Amino acid sequence: MNYWLMKTEPSTFGVDHLAERPKKTAMWDGVRNYQARNMLRDDFRKGDLAFIYHSSADELGIAGTMQVVRSAYPDPTQFDKKSDHYDPQAKREDPRWVVVDVQLKRRFKRVITLDELRKHEARELSGMLLLKRGNRLSITPVSDAHWQFILSLE
Repeated sequence: MNYWLMKTEPSTFGVDHLAERPKKTAMWDGVRNYQARNMLRDDFRKGDLAFIYHSSADELGIAGTMQVVRSAYPDPTQFDKKSDHYDPQAKREDPRWVVVDVQLKRRFKRVITLDELRKHEARELSGMLLLKRGNRLSITPVSDAHWQFILSLE
């Protein structure tokens, strides 16, 4: 099993939105970065766990955990001209973008903030990609040690 951190803007789709979905399950769409797409396509597996991280918000941080319940498949929004994620260069016979389906496992009692994570950057969270300067990827792998330590912070 792999562990991940997946960023989202809570005003668009956050942990509360996921909690309101039937079976607390949703398609994770809109990824438009090739490196993140490649991870979704090549590395994500059914059963993997991910932190849901609220970005572009008043309170940046990890709001809960979710599980991948369906491996990568073509992102339907790339073909929808009415979607914010429409890609006129995507072809149905050769899709450019993929999605996975995720299911909320646990909403944290509180957001584990970026500031709190940074306090552990030199020791317990050393090397965590989220904390590296200049990292803007919406999806990053998380080591088992980092996963377990972050869960202990709640």
